[in-house]
Amino acid sequence: MPPIPSRAVRIEQVGGPEQMQLVPVSVGDPGPGEVRIRHHAIGLNFIDVYQRSGLYSLPLPLQLGMEGAGVVEAVGEGVTHLRVGDRAAYAANPPGSYCDVRVMPAMNVCRLPDAISFEAGAAMMLKGLTAQYLLKKCKPVEGLAPGDFVLFHAAAGGVGLIACQWARALGLQLIGTAGSDAKCALALANGAAHAINYTTEDFVARVKAITGGRGVKVVYDSIGKDTWEGSLDCLAPFGLLVTFGNASGPVPPFAPAMLAAKGSVYVTRQTLFSHITSRERTQAMADDLFGVVASGQVQIHVDQRYPLDQVQQAHRDLEARKTTGSTVLLP
Repeated sequence: MPPIPSRAVRIEQVGGPEQMQLVPVSVGDPGPGEVRIRHHAIGLNFIDVYQRSGLYSLPLPLQLGMEGAGVVEAVGEGVTHLRVGDRAAYAANPPGSYCDVRVMPAMNVCRLPDAISFEAGAAMMLKGLTAQYLLKKCKPVEGLAPGDFVLFHAAAGGVGLIACQWARALGLQLIGTAGSDAKCALALANGAAHAINYTTEDFVARVKAITGGRGVKVVYDSIGKDTWEGSLDCLAPFGLLVTFGNASGPVPPFAPAMLAAKGSVYVTRQTLFSHITSRERTQAMADDLFGVVASGQVQIHVDQRYPLDQVQQAHRDLEARKTTGSTVLLP
């Protein structure tokens, strides 16, 4: 059949939001192992900013976007878990979700339950699967049990609000940090046991006070450079610092002896895409996520919506910390 007209957001060179341009493209039929999906909503994430700015280096020109939800229009040879007409959602490589229609590998595309909207699906896959692996797979050497304290930076963001609710469901006492009193209130309303405004409070001192001086078993840190040292200082002996983002810039090099001085602590740098390397792993994680959302234990907050042609403003607002919860782009 003839190519399908579409629009896609591309960059020719790395830089600021102004580098993103919405351009006409043509989309063909899926090949073996691929599907063609028409988006109803597209997720916005900090990884998109990292790729656009060049912090994460990818070949250019680049079509941005790692997350979306829509309807399957065509299925390539060998794809058995999806059919034409299925509602579907994904967080997946390669980038390219900032568009109306795309052809992509089917491995990480999951059928979206009818009870979950397209907007929630687009907003929850990358962030929700990230929260899933953080809370379920990134555990300290001594394990996690109900009642244990954990620290979660950017608790009012997309991943953070999901993690607050999920941690509460698991019985964990999540201490969240955020950049305003309003964002702290949002984290508390979503299940955080404590919230710290890091712009007006010393979060290390507050964590020590909350935990009776011992510290937390795990710190989940997507901020990077600005919170790195403090995050280490919040850990109990043998605790685990999970760094999974660079919102303030990359963590500088450090001497391993520092970890001994901080209490023989552990550090790991995680990415979702190390966890979804097979169809089976992706589906198992998605089923866990779909289950807590369908049960009502976790609600997906879509707090901002932008038309696809306003993607530059969406990126500016995300980088300026003007957003809460999740943001979607609408084709």
